[in-house]
Amino acid sequence: MKKISVSLSGHQTSITLETEFINELKKLAIQQNRSIASIINEIDSTCPGNRNLSSTIRVWILQQALKK
Repeated sequence: MKKISVSLSGHQTSITLETEFINELKKLAIQQNRSIASIINEIDSTCPGNRNLSSTIRVWILQQALKK
């Protein structure tokens, strides 16, 4: 598990994900020419209120992998 810090809606927050998910998130950010923070902000804006952000990020990464 690894923590990353990002700013969401103007406040700092930490997200804990497995190293494999962090690495894939970094690859996707490079491929999309975006920052990790911008991706996480987009994911956060669509995150259902009853699901935590880390879980939503994992699902998003899986969805991206399935598109390949």
